[in-house]
Amino acid sequence: MKRDDLTGLGMGGNKARKLEFLCGAAVAEGARSLVTVGAAQSNHCRMTAAAGSILGIDVHLVLSGERPSVATGNQLLSTLFGAQAHYTGAEGNHWGELEIEREALTDELQESGAAPYPIPIGGSTAVGAVGYAIAFVEIMEQCEAEGIQPQAIVHTSSSGGTHAGLLAGQAMLRERGRSVPEILAIGVAKGINMGLPDISEFAGETVELIGGDRSAIDRNDVRLDAGWIGEDYGVPTRAGDAAIRWAARHGGWVLDRVYSGKGLAGLIGNAEAGRWPDGSDVVFIHTGGTPSLFSPGGAPD
Repeated sequence: MKRDDLTGLGMGGNKARKLEFLCGAAVAEGARSLVTVGAAQSNHCRMTAAAGSILGIDVHLVLSGERPSVATGNQLLSTLFGAQAHYTGAEGNHWGELEIEREALTDELQESGAAPYPIPIGGSTAVGAVGYAIAFVEIMEQCEAEGIQPQAIVHTSSSGGTHAGLLAGQAMLRERGRSVPEILAIGVAKGINMGLPDISEFAGETVELIGGDRSAIDRNDVRLDAGWIGEDYGVPTRAGDAAIRWAARHGGWVLDRVYSGKGLAGLIGNAEAGRWPDGSDVVFIHTGGTPSLFSPGGAPD
């Protein structure tokens, strides 16, 4: 278990790796505010709010749904960190509508002189994905130090940035003659499950950004299991809830119903189906999500 739920920023999660570079770019450009977008209980929005509090710049969050009478989970923390929440009334899985609202708010802030730096859903740009290119190298170094040769690295994927970054890191190490494991993404959003964005193109752009050749990305390395989303993004599944209970009772790990629970369900399902030889080491990247358990419907019954 790669504990990216313990990255430390605003109660942790994988977005800290992306925000390191996104916020660096924002500061370099002279931004005085950050504008990003997500579902009502977005981990990314909560962590962006925390990053803004550290940097001393305003944060505007474009969120799905209506403003709650009582803030809970990630919304509570985002408010505590000082972010301004803009509720759209949109469904949490209507990402296109949310992005349009983010673009409109960015334009308003630009006109008012707030110097906004826009960050798309999940922080999924090539700049953000650099964080996971570095994470891949970090994981391999840690495994080597422990005498582990992972057969695969498994993670949950929604907006594609983590996946693209891992593939970029994998390609860069392979170019240097290193043996690298399979990267398997468990898709929990319809867009990524339908090939949107194109992960190989995304990964190629990331490789190019860090000084490599985008042709290093092999489309055959893009492996995504779309069988664990259930009815839709953010809708709990029986397998995901079972994985949450298994993780809690076997490792003391806390997984959420939107992302990491479904991701671990995918890993367990692939292992049971014999995807990897018995006795293989498989690394699961725990991408976070703990605060959402403390929101209505956030934990299994």
